[in-house]
Amino acid sequence: MKRILVVEDDRNIRELLRQELHDDGYMITTASNGKEALSALKNKDQEKPDLIILDLRMPKMDGLEAMGHILKSKNETPVIIHTAYASYKDDALAMAADAFVVKSHDLTKLKGVIFELIGK
Repeated sequence: MKRILVVEDDRNIRELLRQELHDDGYMITTASNGKEALSALKNKDQEKPDLIILDLRMPKMDGLEAMGHILKSKNETPVIIHTAYASYKDDALAMAADAFVVKSHDLTKLKGVIFELIGK
């Protein structure tokens, strides 16, 4: 079963993604900010995710800062930037992600990108 780390500060969106992706057959781990995500990635007792879905605007550590740390660590896990702010698409750190998906109530595009990157 493929593992996905969902990094999202909005509890409702985080739970929606967790439930929808779990129903699609993925094992989901969540984090509410970049610091929690980096801790989860460094945790040797936790299996490495096959994909990271990363929000950008979050407290404590935003997604761009977390993306910088992910890149520095040479973590080769694919990253999808999932944000409501399309204006970040041209940011250098956002461009380093494997995909950029603008948030929508319809998760079809996000699910399609996930399938393209890691399959089922």
